Order: sequence, then C-alpha cells, then structure tokens
Amino acid sequence: MSKKLEDRGLLERKSRISREELETLRRGKLLLDAEKLEEIECTLALSLRTHVRVTVILYDPSGNKLLNGFVTSIHTHSREIKLQWAEEWKWINVDDIVEVYIV
Repeated sequence: MSKKLEDRGLLERKSRISREELETLRRGKLLLDAEKLEEIECTLALSLRTHVRVTVILYDPSGNKLLNGFVTSIHTHSREIKLQWAEEWKWINVDDIVEVYIV
C-alpha cells in the first residue's frame, strides 16, 4: 500500500513539474542565466542611485518592447521596478526584462 502511495506522489510531482515547464514553453519566455540577471539588477540599481536614464527591453510574445526612463523605485520582495518617463510611469516585473542598458 505504501509503495503505491509513494509512486503516486512521485507521479504527481512529475506532472506538476511538467505543467510548469509547459507553461514556460507556452509563453516562450527566455530564461536568463544568473550572470545576466545579476547584470540587469545592477544596472537597474545604478539607475536608481545615480538617476541615469536606462532603456529596458521587455519580453512580449508578439515582439520585445522598449521603454526608456529612470528607475524611481525598486521593490525587492515583489521583484518590480518603477520606471518613469516624462509624466508617466509603469511598474515592471524584473523577470519580464530581457535586457537593460544605460542610455
């Protein structure tokens, strides 16, 4: 009986992993390596500290989107930044960022 429960638990865990992988594949989002992610986070922090303008490239299934502005706030717990330009601003999830560079 316990062997069946163990096997069932293993199958459920495998199906849960495969659903997550399928969701990632369905969205088609590029997964960044740790070094690239650290580079993105450092550039965003630099913009916040020194008030330099950055260009942020966001992943979008229909084509990447570019935004220019200043990072005015970083929420580490929710992994979001506030990008402001002119009189507008937008909250952006860091995990949606493909590339960021200083203008």
